[in-house]
Amino acid sequence: MRRADRLFELVQRLRGRRLATAEQLAGWLEVSVRTVYRDVADLQARGVPIEGEAGVGYRLRPGYTLPPLMFTSPEAQALVAAVRIAQPRLDAAMAAEAEAALAKILSVLPTDARAAAESLALFAPDAGIAPEVRDALQAMRRAVLDRRKLRLQYVDEQGRASARVVRPLGCFFWGAVWTLAAWCELRQDFRSFRLDRVRAVEALDECFRDEPGRTLADLLRAVGAPPR
Repeated sequence: MRRADRLFELVQRLRGRRLATAEQLAGWLEVSVRTVYRDVADLQARGVPIEGEAGVGYRLRPGYTLPPLMFTSPEAQALVAAVRIAQPRLDAAMAAEAEAALAKILSVLPTDARAAAESLALFAPDAGIAPEVRDALQAMRRAVLDRRKLRLQYVDEQGRASARVVRPLGCFFWGAVWTLAAWCELRQDFRSFRLDRVRAVEALDECFRDEPGRTLADLLRAVGAPPR
């Protein structure tokens, strides 16, 4: 990777993160920690508002923007592929947003890159996700973003019905089904709920804050997955 590309990638990795350590950045960029320290110092000297220090971590000051991006033909094709594969598996609102975002990207590409992207011969069939599951997914996504508790009417694998109040943490797609990862207030533990077994979902007025031991990061650590 050229150094200019690496510096650009470093800024992109810092964007939107609360904090990233030099060790994490080195792993993502496949360079040494010493190289990360040098690159960060060079970017700071050029006016890029990177805050933090060695041994603690770095973050990009909110509000900093880079010049408009220009995608290569393979990168544009990858974006088209990602949207085509994702759309049949998303709720209607997010599928439409993905299509709109892709249209904006394609509209500013050079003619040859746009033509290559739009002619990509890669398609994804309907995923067979029921309309009620898509509706539940949309409601749960919003609740995750709003940090709003949900009341679920749920039926488990044995056909037993229960009512749960949960703190929604994230939605996961497993290739065949969507699940909601949540902190269940009934069980006082993390639980995963298949959306096709949710009979009703209601967003409550009550919001929640992160509490130690009840966050998505805690759940991912518990199952051995790295927090994102």
